[in-house]
Amino acid sequence: MILKGGPNTYGADIGILCLESYYYKVPGHIKNHHSFDFPVIYKTIDGATPDVVVRDKCANLLPKFIEGAKELEAMGVKAITGSCGFLALLQDKIAAQVNVPVYVSSILQIPLISQIIGKKRLGILVADKSSFTPDYLKIAHAEDVPVCVAGMIQHDEFRDVIIDRKRTDLDMDLLRKDVLYEVGKLYEENPDMGALLIECTDLPPFAVDIQKLIKKPVFDILTLTQLVHAAVVRKNYPLDC
Repeated sequence: MILKGGPNTYGADIGILCLESYYYKVPGHIKNHHSFDFPVIYKTIDGATPDVVVRDKCANLLPKFIEGAKELEAMGVKAITGSCGFLALLQDKIAAQVNVPVYVSSILQIPLISQIIGKKRLGILVADKSSFTPDYLKIAHAEDVPVCVAGMIQHDEFRDVIIDRKRTDLDMDLLRKDVLYEVGKLYEENPDMGALLIECTDLPPFAVDIQKLIKKPVFDILTLTQLVHAAVVRKNYPLDC
């Protein structure tokens, strides 16, 4: 058997383009290896801080993200994602520059989720509601999907640690309380909500708590990554059953 080489390293299935943030990432966060039961590899993009990506709409970062995606492709990954849902603005441009699947934002799931829940209203939990303009739904081909949106940036713990990077210590209990407050209020105001999508990649560690609260399907960047991984790394099944 002849094995054709090329990449410098092998075995990582999914490549992740990462923003710069240095607080502790617990399992359930996309930037914790233990969030996956398959190998991933990370590429941090210099200067891609959360405030620039979210508030400034990825200003001048496209060349760096394309370079990072090409590096991950050269490492042999089978698909590439990102560590912020607001990277959706760069989705098509990054995907056009590499030859592996690219899905840099959880919001790409919106049309599928809408079909799954029978076109009921979809709740979306985002980092900054004011920054989540209709452009993002257009990018996701979801302009006609009924949505309701809650944001987190008005909460001090989320804003100071995750967006503004004022410190690296994070009070998980306080952040959990704030997340559940926003989701609970959103569901109370929109009882026809059929599911919740977490845009922000910092919040999937609370997905179980959210589901216990609203008792609805909860989607995020991890559910999308699991779907893509299952497609790009198919498994053999025994035929002697």
